[in-house]
Amino acid sequence: MIQKRLNRRELEWVRKRVAREAARLLYEGAVDEYIDAKKLAARRLGVDVMPSNREVAIELDRVGDELEGEEKLQRLKRLREEALKVMEVIEDLEPRLIGSVWRGNIKRESDIDIAVLGTTDPEEVIERLKEAGIEVLDVEEVVITERGGKPLDIPEHYVNIKVRTPGGEKAEIGVTVSSPELERKGRVDLGRCDFFGDKITGLSVEELRRLLREDPYRKFIPRG
Repeated sequence: MIQKRLNRRELEWVRKRVAREAARLLYEGAVDEYIDAKKLAARRLGVDVMPSNREVAIELDRVGDELEGEEKLQRLKRLREEALKVMEVIEDLEPRLIGSVWRGNIKRESDIDIAVLGTTDPEEVIERLKEAGIEVLDVEEVVITERGGKPLDIPEHYVNIKVRTPGGEKAEIGVTVSSPELERKGRVDLGRCDFFGDKITGLSVEELRRLLREDPYRKFIPRG
């Protein structure tokens, strides 16, 4: 490990190197989690410096751009088109495209992530999808009853519906059944991004239609 005290410029250079190596590890599938990628990258480079998730996410997007180029752009457009096909089936239930397909910073194995804001009933979503001929692959329930060792007054209950889109892509549709935020605000809150720190807004059906018409390769990555 590097032991000497680094000045600001040196520290920024080292952080960028660690972020780049962590991004490479994630892109190649050597690790799945950002924290593991950062630890392994720092160890390989012999430093004791940890970049932020945001720094790694930006480098990960750059790695994909450099290695895949036009292929990545075309895949992004295809995934967004497939997301729209699914979202149109449940348009009145307020689906929003989120995750890397919304952001535009997809990897080779990226799936489509959709959050439903207009219902807390997953069966309603499943029924609509099946009626439209969309294949439901799996339904996963997640119930969280405590945070930080403290019990929640209202459990966080989520249902993730995994489907195959008409074009053969995999998508996951999340329905919030209950949560403290839902109880307090009266509607689902998508929260803040773990990587970029900004509020998750995603894209509605109409916003996604407009994006595909006007700028299908646009990225939604905050600056600064």
